[in-house]
Amino acid sequence: MPSFTPTLDTSQAMAIMASLAACGFDLHSRRIPNALTLGGAMAAVAFGMLTHGLDGIGASAAGWALGLALFLPFMLLGGLGAGDVKLMACLGAWLGPAATVWAVLYAAIAGAGMALLVAAASGYLRTALDNLYLLLAHFRVAGVRPHPELTLERGRGPRLPYALPIAVGTVAAMWMRHVV
Repeated sequence: MPSFTPTLDTSQAMAIMASLAACGFDLHSRRIPNALTLGGAMAAVAFGMLTHGLDGIGASAAGWALGLALFLPFMLLGGLGAGDVKLMACLGAWLGPAATVWAVLYAAIAGAGMALLVAAASGYLRTALDNLYLLLAHFRVAGVRPHPELTLERGRGPRLPYALPIAVGTVAAMWMRHVV
């Protein structure tokens, strides 16, 4: 059986470093600084330009826009913070559009699993499931608008530093890209 050794390119290594730094900030202060997210995105665009010219700028900008577009609705509905959205956009700038889609998907899966674990560990699981049912019923009746009581600002449940599932999703997207 042949052995497999994945390799990281510079942009992937930078995405991992940015996501790990964001995890540190999110765990410590519950904030992800703009200097990290916006500065990281600008560095990714500059790196794309230096390494691949206009194509690199295009891929970086497309990854940034896609990361922003895929996470922004969840912020507008009250489920994510702005720092999480900006982090996903920053990582998208490093990863490019194709890997960004996979990173978002894997981050959502990791986030759901981690949220269930946090809720169960804190004794909040039943309330969280009831709130999820209420939220889905609200969307069905009221359309896609935030529920006035079920947002990050008003929520009373345990908080998940979402930089963690974003980092897991980012690493999973890179790993799966090399494995599959």
